[in-house]
Amino acid sequence: MSMKHLKTLQNIPVVGGLVNRAISHLASSDASTISKHFSQYLRPQIAYSEELKQEVYRLRHQVYCAELKFENENEEQIEKDSFDSHSVHCFVRHLATDRMAGTVRLITSSCAEELLPIEKFCSHAIQDTEFAPHLFPRQDICEISRLAVLADFRRRQIDNFNGAATGAINIDEYSTRELRCFPYIAICLYLAAASTAFRTNKKHAFVMMEPRLARSMTFVGICFKQLGEPVEYHGQRAAFYINKEMLFDNLSPGYKKLLKSIEKDLASSDKTPPSIGKQSLSQMVDSLMDIGFKERLQPKI
Repeated sequence: MSMKHLKTLQNIPVVGGLVNRAISHLASSDASTISKHFSQYLRPQIAYSEELKQEVYRLRHQVYCAELKFENENEEQIEKDSFDSHSVHCFVRHLATDRMAGTVRLITSSCAEELLPIEKFCSHAIQDTEFAPHLFPRQDICEISRLAVLADFRRRQIDNFNGAATGAINIDEYSTRELRCFPYIAICLYLAAASTAFRTNKKHAFVMMEPRLARSMTFVGICFKQLGEPVEYHGQRAAFYINKEMLFDNLSPGYKKLLKSIEKDLASSDKTPPSIGKQSLSQMVDSLMDIGFKERLQPKI
């Protein structure tokens, strides 16, 4: 049975749970296969240089301004804000064309004055106040933000191919294996952000996203804790929380293989200052949160 057919059974009582497990198994198996080829075509990296950061800002302008119209277009074709000065920018590059396929940023905070976007614009979305960012040490928190994947690297069901502006992929330009890797770019970016967070000792991560995206991530084992009902913020979005324990407890075996591949690529370009401190994700498993925190964060089914 195809993934499409399985998804139609998800909401049926009794069998829905079994279907969800079947989807998770298929996703894990596919990820295990994809991880063998992913690094041949796509490479996650961190934008350390100003030149790379400018490339990130141009990509964001294409997606957030030109395509989605979330922000106004500008002559410089740069999408940048005040949070970028205290952010780490991850990106994925398509090796054959040397094009940047997608990007995400990890916003950090070093003091009370450096609010995360979720604190500055969406504090009302955090209704589970037990997880409010201000309750944690500032150096321990971060926010995953501005995830963007170029239209050329997204696959959609469309009637006619209209080029990159429609979000379609011209299949004549890419190999079959490359096309199979492209849907994993967004997940790769989330995992790259997680890897960067944990390697720099950020213990608590927040993100504003559509609940349906959060639900889809559970199929690969990335289980966020929803902190409140959706609010209007570039569409209906809700506040979510995750930490390293939640990630490792639920991540499926296939995606753990993909994660190792991503971590290896990030490490090859790693220039994290020694003063920040860094650990591999596998080492971080042995450095769990406070006793009793695990049960309190267990996602409710």
